[in-house]
Order: sequence, then structure tokens, then C-alpha cells
Amino acid sequence: MRHTRAIALDRSKRPTIAPPPEEIEQLLAEVVQPNTFSLIRLYQEMGLRARTLTLPVMLAFVLSLIWRQIGAVSEAVRVIKQEGMLWQPPIRVTQQAISQRLREMPAALFEAVLNEVLPLMHQRWRQRQRPLPPELQRVLAHFSRVAAVDGSTLDALIKKTGLLREIEGSVLAGKMMGLLDVASQLPLKIWYGENSAAHDQSWWEAIIETLETESLTLFDLGFVNYGRYRQLTVEHKYFVTRVKSRMDYRVVQALTNEEGVREWLIAVGSKEEKSEQVLRLVAVEWEGKSYCYLSNVLERSRLTGATIAYLYRQRWRIEEAFKVVKRQLGLAYFHAGSINAICLQVWATWLLYCVLIDLTDSVAEELKQPFKAISVEMVYRGLYHYSQALKRGETLSVSQYLAQNAKLLGIVKRPSKRPLLI
Repeated sequence: MRHTRAIALDRSKRPTIAPPPEEIEQLLAEVVQPNTFSLIRLYQEMGLRARTLTLPVMLAFVLSLIWRQIGAVSEAVRVIKQEGMLWQPPIRVTQQAISQRLREMPAALFEAVLNEVLPLMHQRWRQRQRPLPPELQRVLAHFSRVAAVDGSTLDALIKKTGLLREIEGSVLAGKMMGLLDVASQLPLKIWYGENSAAHDQSWWEAIIETLETESLTLFDLGFVNYGRYRQLTVEHKYFVTRVKSRMDYRVVQALTNEEGVREWLIAVGSKEEKSEQVLRLVAVEWEGKSYCYLSNVLERSRLTGATIAYLYRQRWRIEEAFKVVKRQLGLAYFHAGSINAICLQVWATWLLYCVLIDLTDSVAEELKQPFKAISVEMVYRGLYHYSQALKRGETLSVSQYLAQNAKLLGIVKRPSKRPLLI
């Protein structure tokens, strides 16, 4: 708890960052603002009156609060009064009114904006030309998409005000569940739950409902559930995961044993209870260790054992996404303690994540590099240097500037020494 408070105090003393470059503001206005107006009907159906702090105003406020890393709501109020934020010109408003709106504006509105924006961001990704890793290209020839799913617990709240003061110990801010498209690095769906102790399994039904037919999903041992595996198979939805220790199974057929990769068809579940199903077990030997994977893709022509091992490594893309939203975009710090305000911040942060990923992808296109070769963190940091270049009279677009200065700014990652298989 002391550590969390120290982080918050340090952040509150940081100077407010300048507005994002004009191109970023234009992108936010292009993909976000129209969708806020399209939700006016929903806004009215919720019984919300037309007032100064409408949905577009509050979205501009929260997005700016996060992007500019403004340390406190009081400072953000001064900024919107004097400078305006994004598409919102300067406006007279009190801190009390903003704080009340953060507590009361239905977070479902921000979530609806995110869900409207996601298809647009995926469309922008499809229109670009940049190389995909050849291993991923081969997989996508057999599956509609490759997705990774995982959960992440949010950090502790700072108990400065309200009822939280009376609670002993740390109060966590809930839990996120993310379903991420591995190729684009964009979310397919984000869920939030107030219960920080909720098990990953509690999202299974929502995850399966969201998955496309013929898609391939990557997940860790927290999702082990043979009943759900059977449901996925029946619905022609495929997966790759790790093998749980002490898994009870019987070997149906040995498939291959070559170049450190062994494969079997195995049966799990109860034959008597008619719950038995056939899955594929893959064991990869590397430096004296065995790495075991499980999949319902039974045909080696669709996925080789080596490819299954490679794919499981791609599950880390969702971990990297959580790292970006928490570290770069500040979702480890909360501006208010109410669950509603936390939800507003969660949805707004993922909106900004999509914009940052879109920018990183455009840099990858400029450099003719796969997305995985570009550092999202250094693209984000490079925006400061771009803003300074604009002041010096530079006329390049943001993606052109970052691409031309990629070496100086550390935009391109160093090649990994770790083998692709493990």
C-alpha cells in the first residue's frame, strides 16, 4: 500500500504534458468523436439530460487526462478551462461537477464507444501493407484469425476519500479480461469485473461467444477446462494451451517423433460418462527441458508440432498489451476511487491503446518491418521528440518522422536471441 501511495504522489507532482500532436488529435477526432455522437440516443434512453458535461465533453476530458498524464482532476479542470481538450474548446466547469460526473456518468457509454471504434481500427490495420511473420502467415492460411486471451488484476486504490478510508488493507481496482488479435495487436474485446479475485474461468462463456468460427485462440493454464474444450471443438473453434501437470489421459495414437518434437493423439475425460474427447499432445525438447502443449487441432497439415510451440509464445502479445496500458498509459494509477470512475478510465485507456497501436503499425509500414519489430513504448516516447521537431519547422508526418529517426529513438527492437519454438 505504501508503494502505491508513493507512485501516486510522485505522479501528482509531474508537470502536465503538452497536448498530443495534431495528427493524433485528428485521429482521435476521426475515429472517436463521431461514435460519441452516434450514442446520443443511448445517452437519452438512460435518462441523462443535455447539460454542459455531455458524453463528448467527458470523453475528451478523460482521454486528455490519461494521454497527457495529468496528475490530478483539479489540474485537468484548470487545463480544460484555459486550453480546452481535444475537440472540446475551453469551457467553464467546476472540479465538483467533474468529480460528480465521473461518479455518475454510466460507464457503459464509454464501453460502447470502444466497441464502436474497434472495428474501425481493425479496418485501418487491414488496409496497410507491412510484412507479417512467415510463421503467422502460414497459420492464418488455415484459420480465420489467431487470438490470445488472458486476465490482469488492476492495482490497489489509494484510500484518500470516501468509504474506502474505513477499509483496512489494500483495495484492488478490479480485473480486466482481454481478447487480443495476435496479428494486429488490437483488442477484439475487453471485459472488466469489479471482483479482483474473479477466476479467469468466469469469463469462458463470454469468450466463446465472442470467438469466430475457425479461429484459433491461445491461453494459459488458468483456463484449463475440458468441458469448455469440448464446447470449442463442437463449435469449430480451436485452441493451443499448455498441459496441466498430472493430466489424466490415455494415448490413442502416437503421431511422430522427430527433431525433438513428439506428438500423440490422446483421450481426456470419462468414456463411461460420454465426456471423453480426443486432443493432440505435443512435446518439444529444448536444452534438456520438455515443453508440452495441448490443442484440438488434430491435423498436422494445419499445424505442425513446431508451429504449435511457436504459437504458444505469441500468447505473450496480450501480456504486452496489458503492460502498455498499465505502464505507458497509466492504468496503474486511478484518478478516483469509485467503480464507475475506474470503468471510465479503463475504457478510455483502451481507446488510447488502439490509437497508439495504430500509430505503431503505420511506423512499421513506413519501415517495411513486421509490427513485432517495432517498440510501442519507444513510439510513445518518440512523440515528445516529434512535437519538438514541429516547433523547429519540420513538416514530416508523425509516422514519417519516427521512421526516419528510428535508430536514434530506438524504435526498432533488437533481434531476440531466443529461438522461435519456445
